[in-house]
Amino acid sequence: MADLMQKTMYRKILEDLIAWKSSKRRKPLILSGARQTGKTYILKKFGKEHYKNLVYVNCENTPMMRNIFVQDYDVRRIINSLSAIANEEIIKGETLIFLDEIQEVQGGLTSLKYFCEDAPEYHIVVAGSLLGIALNGGTSFPVGKVDMMTLYPMTFNEFVMALGEQRYLDFLKAKDWATVEPMRTHYIQLLRQYYFTGGMPEAVAAYIDKASQKEIRTIQSNILAAYFKDISKHAPKNEIQRIELVINNIPSQLSKENKKFIFGALKPGGRAREFEVAIRWLQDCGIVHKVCRVNKPEMPLSFYEDTNAFKLYFCDCGLLGALMKTPVSQIIADDSIFAEYKGAFTENFVLQQLKANSDLDIYYYSNEKSTLEIDFLLQQDGKIIPVEVKAEENLKSKSLKSFVAKHPGTHGIRFSMSGYMEHDWLTNVPLYGVGEWF
Repeated sequence: MADLMQKTMYRKILEDLIAWKSSKRRKPLILSGARQTGKTYILKKFGKEHYKNLVYVNCENTPMMRNIFVQDYDVRRIINSLSAIANEEIIKGETLIFLDEIQEVQGGLTSLKYFCEDAPEYHIVVAGSLLGIALNGGTSFPVGKVDMMTLYPMTFNEFVMALGEQRYLDFLKAKDWATVEPMRTHYIQLLRQYYFTGGMPEAVAAYIDKASQKEIRTIQSNILAAYFKDISKHAPKNEIQRIELVINNIPSQLSKENKKFIFGALKPGGRAREFEVAIRWLQDCGIVHKVCRVNKPEMPLSFYEDTNAFKLYFCDCGLLGALMKTPVSQIIADDSIFAEYKGAFTENFVLQQLKANSDLDIYYYSNEKSTLEIDFLLQQDGKIIPVEVKAEENLKSKSLKSFVAKHPGTHGIRFSMSGYMEHDWLTNVPLYGVGEWF
């Protein structure tokens, strides 16, 4: 399986890592992301392919790392210690130093400030499954002294590439809709496969290796179990039950017509203040994405953010299916997957692609005085872009049409199961094209 992953798992972030290496303003790099999204794999691959040698140290299972930053932050001493621990020579500009699970050692993140200031000629990257918790849990953060990247689960595009279907992706990249349309059935089948496997590299590798559907679902369930294990081990004891309540409630919340997160659905009389820490914990772990409402669709959207009204999405549609215990047959072979659950899978899929493929701040919009709601509201190139998601080919877009009419200068984007169509107020893009659209 490991050999297969080495051969098939192209990740777009590798291009960003190469650019980081050659940057004149390069700083120590923090790579964050949910557990098992492939952080260790991609950084090792980067180090082996683009440096003379790689010094890799897992801080969690290397006892000698526990006190390496406690004495002081003398970078020369630290580098000598790392060289001895890894039994590898560390050469300026030619060695990649990779400290994995950095949050497990006291002072590890703080030390990056001194690498930046006192030894910028050394190339160092750090990663960890619970970095977000560490960064927001009182750890001294080296503000302005580090570069940051996030690795999300594999996108639909990366999945298609892993399957060896590059030619189909090329048509989407070129927005060659005339060529795409006759092959629509195949694109939909690829989309179904991605809905099932999701973007966790281990699940994708198993799918390519022709593992059974049961085996793939077991992999996904094991990843979910690892998330719950992290919760039990690291979360505040008084928050564990609340965190698990939030996770287990996400599928039913997404299945509603109005997907605004309702605290009363978690428990009778549930209030926002009870679950604030639980939701923040899940965000910091990369397990959920929080999309807040804006109460006024004007630029900059961040000025009009309403943090009290939001939707929660799961980090990966494959894990969402496992959490929902959705029958695999409904995903792979039954049209109902695009209609059932009121678009829960589809909206989660679109959000997952938007998060991974762009640097956009993502919101949603609703008008409390009417039923008008826009699934996602984006700001790009000085424009506000209303986005609607349709799980089927039912293309009635009353809310989107009303929004565009009330806000001259806006142009709607609708992602649906229908083919590409261009209108004066709206562009309909096939769901399988979302990764290339923005």
